[in-house]
Amino acid sequence: MPKLTIDGREVEVEVGATILDAAHKLGIEIPTLCFRQNYRPQASCMVCVVRVNGSDTLVPSCATRAEDGMEVESETEQVKAARRTALELLLGDHLGDCVGPCQTVCPAHMDIPTMIRLIAEGRTEEAVATVKQRIPIPAVLGRICPELCEKGCRRGDLDNPVAIRLLKRYVGDYDIVAEKPYVPECQPLTGKKVAIIGAGPAGLAAAYYLLQAGHACTVFDDREQPGGMLRYGVPEEALPRKVLDAEIHSIVRLGVELRPGTRVGRDIDMEDLSCEFDAVLVAAGEMSEETSGGLGLLMAGKSLQADRRTQMTATPGVFVAGSALSPSRHAVRAVSSGRAAACAIGQYLAGEPISGTERPYTVRMGRLNEEEMATFSAGTPAYDRLVPAGGEEIGFSDEEARAEAQRCLHCECPGLHDCKLRKWAMLYQASPTRYRGERRTFQREITHPELIYEPGKCIACGLCVQIAESAGERLGLSFVGRGFEVVVGVPFDEPLAAGLEKAARECAEACPTAALTLRAANADQDTDEIEPVQLEQSGTVEEPTGDGSGVNR
Repeated sequence: MPKLTIDGREVEVEVGATILDAAHKLGIEIPTLCFRQNYRPQASCMVCVVRVNGSDTLVPSCATRAEDGMEVESETEQVKAARRTALELLLGDHLGDCVGPCQTVCPAHMDIPTMIRLIAEGRTEEAVATVKQRIPIPAVLGRICPELCEKGCRRGDLDNPVAIRLLKRYVGDYDIVAEKPYVPECQPLTGKKVAIIGAGPAGLAAAYYLLQAGHACTVFDDREQPGGMLRYGVPEEALPRKVLDAEIHSIVRLGVELRPGTRVGRDIDMEDLSCEFDAVLVAAGEMSEETSGGLGLLMAGKSLQADRRTQMTATPGVFVAGSALSPSRHAVRAVSSGRAAACAIGQYLAGEPISGTERPYTVRMGRLNEEEMATFSAGTPAYDRLVPAGGEEIGFSDEEARAEAQRCLHCECPGLHDCKLRKWAMLYQASPTRYRGERRTFQREITHPELIYEPGKCIACGLCVQIAESAGERLGLSFVGRGFEVVVGVPFDEPLAAGLEKAARECAEACPTAALTLRAANADQDTDEIEPVQLEQSGTVEEPTGDGSGVNR
């Protein structure tokens, strides 16, 4: 039996085994897209390449037989660069959004598609948990947010964007009056303490996420009540104080120690804070030279001087968030900045490299033309954006929220968490735009009872062709076209259902790019999965509470 080494580790394999088999035996993971166990190797994607015996020519590990005495390298910079290039070439004409455009443009990168799907299914408690992964004060932002995410909503090209802000408010209001409001799981106390200067949206958001990580938080503010500009800058009619107080309470109850009426730099020195606490976060809003001087920090224009990625100042352990870092009128940006600061502080306290937070990795499909839009929106409700029957003050009823949520086109990929192309692209930091060519025409095949097929995502790996052949399909699948235009289809222009009568599920599970997905993962395209909401013309909205909050208590 041949013996070989991979990255300096010796392994013995059966005669006829490949380098990929040998790597698996050693527990070395080599990336693959077009390979599937028990099927003949395609060697078409070229992301599994390795270097053999010092040669400058790289070979596909899935199709190269292991030979006695081979010396294989799988992690050199040359190999990594080649894999990255192979991935970038495949991404260059990949036609699909990994992450929904709404989530991409949201400053907090909230998982809007999942929130909307859960609302449509009546699973509001789960929607609350989804929203609060990124936004701890949805009822507040659902009233004052400038709807930045709706500018990215593809439904706006069809008629009007989905009312994302009002749906976020609906979720927040639901939690405020729930018998058992959502309480995130908090890790055991780490013994680390963080001082937060400023009880506005950035400071409160940072405390919310730091407490979940097990770090004690003390929030200092020179005002008597927390909330910052949410309380002292936003009119009552736009943001009822009962709503603000309720959501601040949902953060404070996790264990925040509030020290109101305390100005750092006047009532307590910054040096004392640095001695008493393991980290300090400055989230006190826009800074003046006088204020920054009192904190012993340097200004850079209208903000404090800090690394934009890590949010740490030149003083180790002192971080900045919100308008103190980047002046903005939008509370959602402050919340996002506070969460990012909490992440960076957590890394600092753990002694890890401070990398901050990353934007969700995504390929962008871009704008669709009218014909493509008709294909993309097929199966979704045709009615236009809903307006709450009780007006903005009341917000959506349960029925209205579900009906509006069903308007969502769900642009995000149903295979987001299983897509091998995205997984390896993220690992190898492959750029989705480096080799971007002319965009393909968007197509979606929805005639199969079990599958959805999007040819624009297909990399012609041939796995589904082999699977159909092995299953003894009557027609099966084959490659159609030539060169860069080749796609997988059913012979004789028959529908997909005629080609895949037996092996549909295995083909979907094998597809490395979510070109083939099961209908169960495409609830947005299978409207029978969700019972349509029938809106009545009256009687669907709760009566006002009389306090103008629009929250039924």
